[in-house]
Order: sequence, then C-alpha cells, then structure tokens
Amino acid sequence: MLRHGFRKLCPVVLEQSLPPQIWGGGKLKFSAMGNMSCNNLEIPSPKGPNPAGCTDFMMDHTLQGSFFRLYYPCQSMDKAELPDWIPNREYFNGLADFMKINKTFSERIFNCLFGSIKIPAYLDAPFNSNEKCPVVIFSHGLGAFRTLYSAICTELASQGFIVASVEHRDQSASATYHLRPKTELDTANKDSSRTSLRDTLVREWMYYRSLQQGEQEFPLRNKQVKERADECILALQKLTDINAGVPMQNVLHTQFDWKTLENSIDLGRVAVMGHSFGGATAIEALAKEVKFKCAVALDAWMFPLKDETLPQVNQPIFFVNSEKFQWAENIKRIKKLDSSDIERKMVTIRGTVHQSFPDFTFLTGDLIGKLMKLKGDLDPEIGINLSNRASLAFLQRHLGLKKDFNQWNRLIEGDDENLIPGTNVILLQSAI
Repeated sequence: MLRHGFRKLCPVVLEQSLPPQIWGGGKLKFSAMGNMSCNNLEIPSPKGPNPAGCTDFMMDHTLQGSFFRLYYPCQSMDKAELPDWIPNREYFNGLADFMKINKTFSERIFNCLFGSIKIPAYLDAPFNSNEKCPVVIFSHGLGAFRTLYSAICTELASQGFIVASVEHRDQSASATYHLRPKTELDTANKDSSRTSLRDTLVREWMYYRSLQQGEQEFPLRNKQVKERADECILALQKLTDINAGVPMQNVLHTQFDWKTLENSIDLGRVAVMGHSFGGATAIEALAKEVKFKCAVALDAWMFPLKDETLPQVNQPIFFVNSEKFQWAENIKRIKKLDSSDIERKMVTIRGTVHQSFPDFTFLTGDLIGKLMKLKGDLDPEIGINLSNRASLAFLQRHLGLKKDFNQWNRLIEGDDENLIPGTNVILLQSAI
C-alpha cells in the first residue's frame, strides 16, 4: 500500500534535515502517545448531517474471531475523546517492516509525523439515528489496518451509515493482533502490563508476511483474498447478531453500549467497499455473499482474483480509480466484469495517486507527500470529496436509499472537471 516511494528516502535525512514546514507541521508538541509531534495537519472532518462516532469490536479473542472498527452516527457531544489515528506503537513497527525502513528511526519519525493525529469521530459516543442505518463493510489495502481510511468511514457514518472497517488477519495488514491467555513468562515480563487488556489475556501481534524467495505471489494473494472476504462476511454476521439483540461480549471492553444498535441496522441495505487489495476483497465478497447488494472498489488491485470468480459476481460495482495507479492489464481484468444487465461503472479522479484514498494523503506537506507518493497534484480534500460523493450516489441508487445523494449522480458518469469517465489508461482494441 505505502511501500513505493517512502523506502527511497533515508530516515535520517527525513528526520534531521527537513524543516517542519516541509512535513506540513509547525511547532513541536507532545502527543497522546507521549512523544513530540512536528505535524499540525489533520484528517478532514465529515460533512454529513450527523456527528460520527467510533468504537472497536473484537468478538472472540482468537484468530478466528472478528475484529473491526465501527463507525456510526452518534449524539452531539460537547466534550468527548477523539481516538488516536494510530492506536498502538506496534502499528508503527509494522509500517516500518512493510515499507522496509529502519526500525531504529521509524518509530521516532512516525511519532513525530502522526503520533498526535486524531480521528474526527467521537470515541464510544452514544449511537443516535432516527431511522435504521444501512451498512458498509470496509476492507483495507495491503499493508494497511482498520484506522487508516477514517476520512471515508467517518463521512459515511455522518451520512447515516454504520461502517465496519475490518482489520484483516491474513497477514496482509502491516500489523494487527489477537489475544491469547497470559503465561507465567508474560507475568514476569516487565512490559506485560503495557500489552495486557485484561487480567488473563495479552496481545499477540501479527505482522505483514513478505513473499519468500522464489515464492509465487498469486497463490498467496488468492488465499488471502478469500480469507479477507470471509472476514467481511463474518463482520456482517456479527452486526446481524447485534441487530437481533444477541448479547455481545466485546473482549476489548470499550464503553460503547452495543444494545443501542438492536433493531437499528438495516440488514436489507448492505454494501461492501475497499481500497486496492480491499477492492479485490469487495469483489470476492460479492461472489461469496448475496447479502452484499453492491460494491465500491477504490483503485481495485485485480491480481488476487481468479478469472472464474468474476462471472459469479451478479451485483453492481462502482470502480473509482486514481489517475496514476492503473495499468492496462488491471483495467482489462476490470473490463471482464462489464455487463449489459448489471450496472458496472468506472470513473478516474484527475491528479490523484494510489494513496489518495487512505488518510496519509492529508497528513504530509506537499513536498514529502509527493516524494512518498502519498499526494497527487489535486488537493486531497477535493479528491476524497469527489470519491465520497460519487460513492454515496451509487450506494443510494443500488441500496434504495431515500436520501439526497442523487444530487451527485452526475459524478457516477464522470461529469466533473476533475473526473475522467471510465479510465485514462489506453487499451488496444484487441485487449478489450
């Protein structure tokens, strides 16, 4: 997800040679993680009529359980905590491994850049909605994790959706964890109190699995995309149980009252959405689960999908692409999903790159953002607004929502100065 570009930059040079204004920051300040921050940029606030809340959910502490961040419309809050964008320092270590940069410097760099960044949603705020909420299950990209797409997820929540942003445990996330019983060795370890979530359980961290020397990539990625789709389906099953009033034992012990979601989730209006590897995951999930009525695929990476999977997909799909990521073979595979009976739409956002969808694009200054390929030429907020609004219009159309998102229907057709209808990639006629 983030490797290209960043690894070209020397961490020592990044930290010691560049002035704060290049990072996009100003004066140093202390973050919630106890480290100094040189970044005063922020993730844009959602624009819908509802405040956005969020909480974390882990049902069953084992690898077989479900782990996601839930975003939802919430009550207005005068005073409420905003969660850290990067929840634990182990995620910094995972990002460093994924991007192949030196761990000695990476934690200091990441803490300086991102340690004080907050997600624009109220942590564990009371759920509030006058109507049943449609559902989006969100799948992150390769090397990402559940919190990195908050500009998308909080916007959906502010527009009345319940969004489960899954943290995948197929070793495609840069870092994630499950819980295991504490051992005597953990008790003797001085750091065990830092990682303990309750008296009998500790975090067991999992990091990104790189390809081994000589290993073929497709078998691994296809296995992972199937696991990821199953995790999306499991998240939907958990929301189904919550809606039915089945008692939930969230092993993370958050303050959120899950009972308030009983009979509040519109399980007849469910979509799946994802970025890059998450876009492929969304398509795989459509093939596996008919309860997903449609999908939005952001810069979908089609490589992990088997060709025989594509004809099994019978739901509408909206492809939102960046200008700089796509290539002919990938577009050719997307085109295999074209249908005369089922709506399959595609637009491309001018001046954007593959990382214009995750939150990193908002959190670096122009120079570093472009060197790291986290920013394109288009203002990141304009880009994400176009993506969000076009996605909302598509979701209204195919979930049968009674909203005003149809005001953005023209964006689905690419009717905007910053949009290209279809793709900017030139395909030979013989390849189509």
